[in-house]
Amino acid sequence: MNKVTRVMSVSIVVNLFLSCFKIIGGLLGSSGALVADGIHSLSDLMTDFIAIAGSIFSNKPADIEHPYGHGNFEYLTSIMISIIIFFLGGSILYESFHKTIVIPTLFVFVVSLVTIILKYLLSHYILKKGYEYHNHILIASGKESSTDVLSSIVVLISTILMQCSTYVGFLKYADRCTMFLIGIFVLKVGLDILMQNINLLLGMQEKDEEIISLVQSILLEDHKVHEIEDFVLMKYGNYYKLNCSLHLDPDLTLKEAHDLTETLEEQIRKLKHGIKYITIHMEPNHHND
Repeated sequence: MNKVTRVMSVSIVVNLFLSCFKIIGGLLGSSGALVADGIHSLSDLMTDFIAIAGSIFSNKPADIEHPYGHGNFEYLTSIMISIIIFFLGGSILYESFHKTIVIPTLFVFVVSLVTIILKYLLSHYILKKGYEYHNHILIASGKESSTDVLSSIVVLISTILMQCSTYVGFLKYADRCTMFLIGIFVLKVGLDILMQNINLLLGMQEKDEEIISLVQSILLEDHKVHEIEDFVLMKYGNYYKLNCSLHLDPDLTLKEAHDLTETLEEQIRKLKHGIKYITIHMEPNHHND
């Protein structure tokens, strides 16, 4: 079991509990918003399984047809997650216009409060691991989980407001309005994840200056390297491919230049950021001529 699968296994257990807890709580407490929120958690469960499958495929080693591995499968998996989120958001919006108005019981308040706490802890955990592992599947799943936290907060607020509908008549529509807001919010999260991963799938350079500066500092550490040119660090899921040209001391022999680039490649591969594929073009430095 790899590290991404371990994280998603925790998410599966929590989301299974939360989805059942909220759907049953919504039915018993007469809250359509809480039922919709429970379905949202059920979608988290579906995306957890997709995330695990995506992690397995994206970590397949390189082969003849895919010389740079299968890292881009990570982006395809995230796009699949975004499509599920879109479908979920549309379903919630539809239900918000057709739900019968029923005042929920205070039991819904208790269920919402418990789920907010548990879901916040889970989303924080997944996002933390996603950024730690530089894994877009975990980041997408963590963002999807964070929408569940906010939607549960909105359900909590609507439950409180509907208790006051006896005194302020229009507050009886709080449940419907809440479902509508949850649907809009879920659609936005799906769109954000979709656009980000389409850009990555099309090919996007790393923009993190810390990583770029670290790699360039290693390349320039040896005084025989005079200049870096055409530096491109491309993302492939949770690893990178580096292409660059180095202007070397023109007095170096071919073997010395070759040994130098091999040493540089070895040092770069030792970095925790996962730069697996490196292509360095060597050319003599003529700036001193």
